[in-house]
Amino acid sequence: MCSHQTSCPSSDTAASHVVAAHPEQGWSLLCDGAIVFDDTGELRPDGSAVGPVERLAMAA
Repeated sequence: MCSHQTSCPSSDTAASHVVAAHPEQGWSLLCDGAIVFDDTGELRPDGSAVGPVERLAMAA
């Protein structure tokens, strides 16, 4: 999925970078395939969802 030289970190880390940003729609696509939303929610490549409060707790 990712075209940069080093492989993407897994979707359970915060080290992935944005490959497509759509701030007018409130979401960004990360290199690991996750979609993050401005409200801090997230859809992961495996189809699971992370709610806003869960994502903030994981980053701390």
